[in-house]
Amino acid sequence: MIKVDIFSGFLGAGKTTLIKKLLAEAYKGEKVVLIENEFGDISIDGGFLKDSGVIINEMSAGCICCSLKGDFTVALKEVADRFEPERIIIEPSGVGKLSDVIDAVKACGDYVEVNAAVAVADAKKCKMYLKNFGEFFQNQIESAGAVILSRTNLISEEKTAEALEVIRSLNPQATVITTPWDELKGSDILEAAELKRSLTMELSALVNEQEHEDDECDCGCEHHHHHHDDDDDECECEHHHHHHHHDADEIFTTFGTETNKKFSEQKLRDALAAFDSGEYGNILRAKGYLDSDDGNGWIWFDYVPEESDIRRGSANVIGRVCVIGSELKESEIKNLLGL
Repeated sequence: MIKVDIFSGFLGAGKTTLIKKLLAEAYKGEKVVLIENEFGDISIDGGFLKDSGVIINEMSAGCICCSLKGDFTVALKEVADRFEPERIIIEPSGVGKLSDVIDAVKACGDYVEVNAAVAVADAKKCKMYLKNFGEFFQNQIESAGAVILSRTNLISEEKTAEALEVIRSLNPQATVITTPWDELKGSDILEAAELKRSLTMELSALVNEQEHEDDECDCGCEHHHHHHDDDDDECECEHHHHHHHHDADEIFTTFGTETNKKFSEQKLRDALAAFDSGEYGNILRAKGYLDSDDGNGWIWFDYVPEESDIRRGSANVIGRVCVIGSELKESEIKNLLGL
């Protein structure tokens, strides 16, 4: 089955620049066909991309998601039969509806699958696009599994947060990339686009890690997140054992959030230490990565009660905090962290 990655976005949002970065850094070594569609009679970006080594099939004089939708099924099959690619990239017209492109690919048969549905949005213009081109912009954002913001390096943290708020109002579930592209590897962007590193998946992984740790418990209960009475050999943390026979969501609650804010390492250390107080719920694990305010890389952290690890690492697509425990006080945790 051939993977199909769709990159939608308004004219000038940066789709072609993004595709070039992915071709150089993420798709390298794959046999890729780019289906490039322009709204008009002359295709421009095709010439820009030809030097990348990708095979380009240009379809001009219309939009694949409207007037050419019927022809698209035939065109895609011809491309697949002629070139036998491992992956097909579709860059539709900026005024196209992403949902229609997705439907067109799904109508082609089981030899292709939608691997990634992306909306590229200029962070400087999100509000303007929504106001002036509401139907088209809204459809692109609502239909996307991942929204990749461009030009965040040219605006303030507050303006980026405003753009993020617009995106979240239209699509609360999408993976959103707010980090400037030049700080990211193409593989990081592709994994986010393919939803391999979404907030939901990271929360799920954290739950699985916790279940695995507790499943190894032999009831000696020497885990550092358990609390004991020095005069009593019996474990008092009964709920940690119940989940041997229950679903995780019956035992654990999770809290996750994303942010484009920059953070102080010391304030983060203080916040993690405050988790031990119990004032924010019974926090068993917390982990995440946040952009630092000192310009010395991102802050990656892991927390278990009375123990935390903070280190510097590479940039990620967006800052994330994931917390697992019981009776979590989400608003208080957000306030504590300054989210």
